[in-house]
Amino acid sequence: MSNRHLGRTIAMQALFLWDFQGKSGSMSEITRMVLEKFNQNFDDQAFVKHLLEGVIGRLPVVDKYIIKYATEWPLDQITIVDRNILRIGVYELVFDDDIPAKVAINEAIEIAKTFGSESSGKFVNGVLGAIYKDILKEKGEAINSTK
Repeated sequence: MSNRHLGRTIAMQALFLWDFQGKSGSMSEITRMVLEKFNQNFDDQAFVKHLLEGVIGRLPVVDKYIIKYATEWPLDQITIVDRNILRIGVYELVFDDDIPAKVAINEAIEIAKTFGSESSGKFVNGVLGAIYKDILKEKGEAINSTK
């Protein structure tokens, strides 16, 4: 397992615990606890911190993307695992220019397949794929309007 993939997995687990506890408790304490489980095998804690700060710092906007693109599912009815995988995926896809879009989507799908239900991979793919399609459309429209 690559360091970045493991980092995303750790971030998802920290977000899961935080969300499960009603978004209460110290995210840094939760992250420290999750990281202790992987301490021997993981050396990119800065990446995990970057993801968590990015997701938490933009949570209302990230959640609005999920609400808009997961139209059949109210946010509170999406499983905690899928919801937090989507949060990381949306953050990377929309806000993190250092992560290629296809990497963000594929990583989210793989984590969903590992930790979610049988249909989680397809669900995550559908939501993030629709967001990506609209991002490409918006970029195309912006390029065309400057010509």
